[in-house]
Amino acid sequence: MTTVEICVSDVPTALVAEAAGADRLELCADLGQGGTTPSPGTVEVALRTLRRVGVRVMVRPRGGDFRVSGIEEQVMLADIEAIRSLANPHGLAVGVVVGAVTADGGLDLPVLRRLIEAAGPLPVTVHKAFDEVGDQLRAIEELVDLGADAVLTSGGAPTALAGATRIAALRQRAGDRLRVIAGGGIRSHNVRQVLAATGAREVHLRAPVRRDGREATDGNEVRRVVDATRVQTDPAQRNSSLLSE
Repeated sequence: MTTVEICVSDVPTALVAEAAGADRLELCADLGQGGTTPSPGTVEVALRTLRRVGVRVMVRPRGGDFRVSGIEEQVMLADIEAIRSLANPHGLAVGVVVGAVTADGGLDLPVLRRLIEAAGPLPVTVHKAFDEVGDQLRAIEELVDLGADAVLTSGGAPTALAGATRIAALRQRAGDRLRVIAGGGIRSHNVRQVLAATGAREVHLRAPVRRDGREATDGNEVRRVVDATRVQTDPAQRNSSLLSE
């Protein structure tokens, strides 16, 4: 079964996504900046209020590039410790989302190693900073060695569909050692095409809608994505469906 992960910006949107059938949430603040670390209060209330979904909490101290200074690393380590302290009592599957790259287009391995070690038992997803890495196949091996649980990627392309061939290659390289989550431009109208082209078993997306002057989560779109991933067809039917989309 395909895992559908929805990126949300606060507790109300998290509850909408859960009610619409999402399997997992990425909880962030400031989606206009690509997602930053939510407040401890947001994390605590979300974990206390949600009932069944997995939760991954973004740990990113600012928008902009993914190069991490020494002070920013200290902030990220403190945020990870705070998330760990909140995660235990609530019974949900909680993890963190991090990323760090170097100026020359590689993973910042020392920083990532310290962040992953600080997360301890919590699973760690490396976010789409990975798409700035030049040699992604090599980077997959580096993430396996670091002990990361998953990586979110569009295969270095603007969208997951455009990067489908690379995502498929990354999945093949990772095998069962690292989960590769397809993300980037995925919506209900193309999610089945992405799954067929990449072989991905997990997808990540926002389902934005404007409501009361701000961005919220469109529960109907989440439901459509979930329904599309649950459709079971044989290969001939699936290919025919994709040709008609």
